[in-house]
Amino acid sequence: MMNLRADTRFSATPVPSGQALTEAIGFAGLVSPQSAWDLFSRGEAALLDVRTIEERAYVGRIEGSLHVAWATGTAMNRNPHFIRQVAQQLPDKAARILLLCRSGKRSAAAAEALTKAGYTAVYSVDQGFEGNLDAHGHRGGLDGWRFHGLPWLQD
Repeated sequence: MMNLRADTRFSATPVPSGQALTEAIGFAGLVSPQSAWDLFSRGEAALLDVRTIEERAYVGRIEGSLHVAWATGTAMNRNPHFIRQVAQQLPDKAARILLLCRSGKRSAAAAEALTKAGYTAVYSVDQGFEGNLDAHGHRGGLDGWRFHGLPWLQD
């Protein structure tokens, strides 16, 4: 049985004291792609992909991850049912949840929204799935889940 409760220790950044961090950034913290994989693969955290269905299908996804899109469509309109859809998949508000998007921006916004909704151990995967843009405007060459060689699938 997986232990998704936040009772096992790991390193998240930045790491001031818990309450101060949550107040400063609006959620529990950032976790590196490697730490996210370690927690997820050991069953110590749920991994929730907040990218669009299209991103998961065409860019890649992590086997066993859950999915609720933070934003949808070409205009990237915020999903008004996000909190409710997450609650259907992850009803335990004390469960450790790692959010993943393309570069870490949407997952940070989603982590803040879930924290405001009462979730207490929500982390954003720093760098996201594809990573940040390089000097040529391309992703995947500097950082991110795929850059670090972590497991993923493509449909």
